[in-house]
Amino acid sequence: MERIDRSPVKYAVHRDVLDELGLEEVAQKGTWSIKPTVGEKLKESLRCSVPSLKHILLTWIPILSWLPKYSFRENILGDVVSGCSVGIMHLPQGMAYALLASLRPVYGLYTSLFPVLVYVVFGTSRHVSIGTFAVISIMVGSVTERLAPDEAFYFNGTNGSLTVNIDARDAYRVQMACSVTLLSGIFQILLGVVRFGFVATYLSEPLVRGYTTGAACHVCVSQLKYLFGVKPARFTGPFSLIYVIGATIIIHFCGVREDYLIDVVGEIPSGLKAPRTPDVTFFSQLIGDAIAVAIVSYAITISLGKTFALKYGYKVDSNQELIAVGLSNTIGSFFQCYAVTASLSRSLVQESTGGNTQIAGVVSSLLMLIMVIRIGSLFEDLPKAVLSTIVFVNLKGMFRQFMDVPLLWKTNKVDLLVWLVTFISTVLFNLDLGLALSVGFSMLTFIFKTQLPHYSILGNVPSTDLYLDTEAFKQVKEIPGIKIFRSSATICFTNAELYLEALQQRSGLDVRKLQMEKKKRAKQEKMAKKEVKKSVIEIHKDLLDHPCNSTSSSKVSELNKEKNLSMHKDVAIFLTNTSSNGFGHVNSAYQYDATTSEIDSGCHGENNLTPISYEHEKDGRTCMSVTHSIILDISTTGFVDTVTVKMLKNIFGDFADVDVDIYLAGCQACVVEQLEKAAFFESIPKTRLFVTVHDAVLHILRKLGQTDIILDASCDTQM
Repeated sequence: MERIDRSPVKYAVHRDVLDELGLEEVAQKGTWSIKPTVGEKLKESLRCSVPSLKHILLTWIPILSWLPKYSFRENILGDVVSGCSVGIMHLPQGMAYALLASLRPVYGLYTSLFPVLVYVVFGTSRHVSIGTFAVISIMVGSVTERLAPDEAFYFNGTNGSLTVNIDARDAYRVQMACSVTLLSGIFQILLGVVRFGFVATYLSEPLVRGYTTGAACHVCVSQLKYLFGVKPARFTGPFSLIYVIGATIIIHFCGVREDYLIDVVGEIPSGLKAPRTPDVTFFSQLIGDAIAVAIVSYAITISLGKTFALKYGYKVDSNQELIAVGLSNTIGSFFQCYAVTASLSRSLVQESTGGNTQIAGVVSSLLMLIMVIRIGSLFEDLPKAVLSTIVFVNLKGMFRQFMDVPLLWKTNKVDLLVWLVTFISTVLFNLDLGLALSVGFSMLTFIFKTQLPHYSILGNVPSTDLYLDTEAFKQVKEIPGIKIFRSSATICFTNAELYLEALQQRSGLDVRKLQMEKKKRAKQEKMAKKEVKKSVIEIHKDLLDHPCNSTSSSKVSELNKEKNLSMHKDVAIFLTNTSSNGFGHVNSAYQYDATTSEIDSGCHGENNLTPISYEHEKDGRTCMSVTHSIILDISTTGFVDTVTVKMLKNIFGDFADVDVDIYLAGCQACVVEQLEKAAFFESIPKTRLFVTVHDAVLHILRKLGQTDIILDASCDTQM
């Protein structure tokens, strides 16, 4: 094992305390901009040159960048072996998954041929195997059976019984499948052109894995009729999976079916069909299904592609992958193919058998072409029950995803909740509605995370400039009189009010109550002044009435002192009462001092009130316990909106009313720029914004003349 040196490495930094103005001066902040303007960007995009044309071609047609550099000596053997292995898998999977789409098996073979060649040209992943996939097939099948049910193709047979016109039904279903494939491909291409590939980041891994596991349950249930040789009625919509299961059990075990003839694959025509334009008149009925197919097929492809890219150290372009899958679906729809995506099982085989590039896809396509043209008819008598078992076997990887449940229980219960909600909604409410509910719930969890961040009060780590959560670290101590507050999430309009509430709660300062108490205190002081003035007038009047009475003169002086002393005692009692009223620390910035009781009767107000702080003894030393300053650590905030700016301004103003100074620390440069544009610093000076929390602490202590406190910050820990 590698031995790790755990001896501490020390460093020392000597610099001035920096607020935002000091930082701009030291770092020489400029007013210039290195970003090109909109006009310059437009001009550059319209400029036609050989390098720019080459860049466009290599970006949009990736095969032009890697094929000229292809090394036959290093890669050809692995690609050929891998392509043959994957091609052999394409044959049974293509026919089996076509049954999931309620199409004839031959259309699964077409889908394993044309879209693969398109992806070789436009795709950026070297290891994924594009083609038929159980989840996408069942999604297409839900469309074809909903819009082309058996009931729509009944006709009277020779003996008067109702019979399904299978040829007409299957032909109509092919039209439906091609139409939804074309529309989903168009959506994917458009999203890729506008650089919308990041949409896949909103489909978290727990959501994708829960969705595919739920879809696997639908796949299994759809194969029960072939496995048991029964033909139950087709159910669609919510709870359809439960109805299918029930109908299959009743038909199989109650003897409803009279004949038990084995259902086989049927005719597989040799050769390829001429391309045909899908019927676009169905688009209005297929928009929702096409969007669902487009999102799911892309999400599966990009997740597998990034997994292999991370393992082998190359880059997968998410936007180009969106275009590649879209073109595979769009072009494939003209050749009677249905929607495709990357297959986990085939991709793993392609990687494990030595596949290095997309040439493996070319080899597998050539093998499929030979099968379709020459030997496809050999599989006409293959029982559909065999294809069903192939489906079951290939689903074992998705059913292993149930092991995510105990793992997520230990690691992240929110992700576990997303997984379970996705799985249950997919099973109960079908694939399209289940996906919508899952995405909605996943977004809600994200919103709740921003709405309920972790708020903490920070304290100093002894002998360092580090500040950590006082509840999480035992040796961390608060700086006396200073509250350092931090939120774990970006402050924005969704949580601004919660941020303010948490600030008051954690700091122990209820601003509204403090403002009310201050108003009451000011009112009481005003009344006391009036009483003193009234008493002085009465005494002077009495003196005028008895000018020769020396006793009266002495009485005036004594009453003056008593009235002044009484007034200040009343104020002091009032402040003492408010400090123990139960709503936390009160910043009584001014309190009566007995040493100033001998004041002139003509001088009243704040000039006669001495600023002091509450103190308590600890280990023979004195610590200030009143909060006079608050530092807002906003280093976790990545942007500010108008609500946040207004809230910060209110914090500065409201806390200033109760004699508490507010400072900002750790503000990112982009946030400072946004604050400048929002005119924040017109009312709040930049001297209230510091580079780090430690800079703000040192500034406050120096301002109060308590620079020695940083060496003894907690009254019991030497720094």
